[in-house]
Amino acid sequence: MRPATSLRALLLAAWLAAAAGVAHAHTPFLLPNNFDVQPKGSIGVDAGFTEKFFVSDVAFGSTAFTIVTPQGERIPFGDIHQFKQRTVAEQKLPDEKGTYRLSTGPRLGAVFRTWERNGKTESARDPEQVMPPDAKLLAHYQSLSISEAYVTADKPSAKALAPTGKGLEIVAVTHPSDLFVGEKFEFVVQFDGKPLADQKVSIYRSPMDLASQSTVESVSTDSQGKAVLPLAKPGIFLALIRHRAPAPAGAAAPSYGHNYTLTFRVLDQ
Repeated sequence: MRPATSLRALLLAAWLAAAAGVAHAHTPFLLPNNFDVQPKGSIGVDAGFTEKFFVSDVAFGSTAFTIVTPQGERIPFGDIHQFKQRTVAEQKLPDEKGTYRLSTGPRLGAVFRTWERNGKTESARDPEQVMPPDAKLLAHYQSLSISEAYVTADKPSAKALAPTGKGLEIVAVTHPSDLFVGEKFEFVVQFDGKPLADQKVSIYRSPMDLASQSTVESVSTDSQGKAVLPLAKPGIFLALIRHRAPAPAGAAAPSYGHNYTLTFRVLDQ
């Protein structure tokens, strides 16, 4: 890993290299208040958009926050509070041991346009802003963000890890509730149920104090969409994937800029 002197600059550079420019660098996240839970206990999450993990700058907004139980049932978060800078959700868990999948659900965001003019790249999210007639359009997309995490009561279980087959997601091979320093986190990146080959996955580690910057490294998927992350340090991590794909008919832009993040914990041996 290497220090992130500017998380905005790192994320912006990644987008520019991958997709000819981007107008923002905020990253979505979902952070549970505990990765070890109890049956019939309560779980709380913070969610938002940030440039420094996990200090939210912008609330995630009104989406279908859900929980997949160890038995595979999908239930909603019952208590959701929207603030200007963060979204907080809480829910009492059922009387089930095993692993729970926590999700923000999909959140449609702003529409971005990026164009090149006189050798310079310009970006806009205002739909009323007119692109100069001599400019070349580089990108036109709407952001679509999903953030998830896994928590476990007693021993890890597998049902909640099953892929949805919709949109961008990480399908865990190594259980996310069983990650230890010196081992590896293996997972598959899928889009609409199909593996994404040669897909970059950015990994951030947060020391969880307000004085330190996050750190970043990256791994890439192989031809089968599989990635392997060596676990060198304990802490709270976030895996970020960005992927551009055509939007459905009637969408506000011709393509979606998909953003998926998974928050996970790595423990010392």
